Amino acid sequence: MSVTTSGTLRLSQPAGRWVMVATALGAGLVLLETTVVNVALPAIGSDLGASLTGLQWSVNAFTLTLSGFILLGGALGDRFGRRRIYLVGMAWFAVASLLCGLADDVGWLIAARALQGIGGALLVPGSLALIQESFHPDDRARAVGAWSGLSGVAGAAGPLVGGWLVDVANWRWAFFVNIPVAVVVSVLLVRHVPESRDAGPPRRFDLAGGLLAAVGLGGVTYALTEAATAGWPVVAAAIVGVVAISVFLQVERRSREPMLPLGLFSSRDFSAANLASFFFYGAVAGLFFLLPIQLQVAVGYSPLGAGLALLPATVLVLVLSARAGALTARTGARLLLSAGSLVCVAALLLALRIAPGAWYLTDVLPTVALIGIGISLITPAISTTVLGAVPEERTGIASAVNNGVARTAGLVAVAALPVIAGLPQDATEDPAALNDGFVISMLVCAGLFLAGGVTTWFGVRRHDKARPPRVG
Repeated sequence: MSVTTSGTLRLSQPAGRWVMVATALGAGLVLLETTVVNVALPAIGSDLGASLTGLQWSVNAFTLTLSGFILLGGALGDRFGRRRIYLVGMAWFAVASLLCGLADDVGWLIAARALQGIGGALLVPGSLALIQESFHPDDRARAVGAWSGLSGVAGAAGPLVGGWLVDVANWRWAFFVNIPVAVVVSVLLVRHVPESRDAGPPRRFDLAGGLLAAVGLGGVTYALTEAATAGWPVVAAAIVGVVAISVFLQVERRSREPMLPLGLFSSRDFSAANLASFFFYGAVAGLFFLLPIQLQVAVGYSPLGAGLALLPATVLVLVLSARAGALTARTGARLLLSAGSLVCVAALLLALRIAPGAWYLTDVLPTVALIGIGISLITPAISTTVLGAVPEERTGIASAVNNGVARTAGLVAVAALPVIAGLPQDATEDPAALNDGFVISMLVCAGLFLAGGVTTWFGVRRHDKARPPRVG
């Protein structure tokens, strides 16, 4: 294992590049699993006999536990070592992926996806925090941009990888593929990534806060996903979810050592960036949940064809994200975030043309290309703003908060969009109904991107030079 003093690595050094690869691959694996399943959903539904609600839960079970436990993952990393908890999360993620691939009914798959999300919650916060702690201050913005690009490519490549695996093998390999990648990442971490942790005194764990957050998110998600049934369990779940979230905020406000330090939100930049993240990532999740299904069911693409159709977004994210990170260091995040949101609004409006009979070059490619450009502008700027707004010793929890916000947004979007759009349970077998719901969903997602842009324009300081708040 290499020994490196915190905050001294440079991107130009081999040691710095190894840290970048190891941390980006781990975060990218979680992002990949967020999107790789989407293009496989029709095949999963056919093989396991799952309804649209079952398919929603196969996505949301992962996002629910990822969101509910990500604050705990950040706190564990700050206390016991970010690399150590990252490794634990990687092993957990690999085992859960194996269970997902072995599922023989949709209930098993949903349970295994929930376990997979817990593994992701342990490793994602440490990934970005290790970047922030390892690199020299002069290289951090570029490092965050490169990390965003490399890990983001994995998420953007998910539909292509999933489509290829479904076509050449079957949907189970969308999960099995994680296992060898997890082994490689673990070896790289042990050999090349220095340990880091909060240098302050040990903090006790806010287990009550963690449980309340999970119950609150679970109740709200269940109510949104099952809203079409309109029965008493839905109403009860909604009430339990809202009450749990309200109590969670009260517990965190009164706790001397909260899981979610509300004092972080005294920073205008931190608050605005997280609110904008909710809008941005909710829109992205809604788009990448429905677009692969729309391409296959309504337009007639094969799983591999749907994945290939989205490939330009992957390429653009890979090429542009590091450059956007460097540009953020020079101009500040505000301009890039607002510009990226407008590009994504244009992409979603163009997505209305993706319907039966759509041509790839004129109807699909413009949306895919613009969404790749927009995401490249948004992701590094959001990450830089969040981490730059807190003291260095709290980067683990700050990263966890932002990731939690992003995953919660995706959770809500995937649960709520089918309800808002009026999609029936057999939408994957009814191209006309799916297309009508897709149009409404894209308009909603465009509105979310616009809300994110407005939030950053008025909420993030022009040059992002606010002093990090002192939080206990």
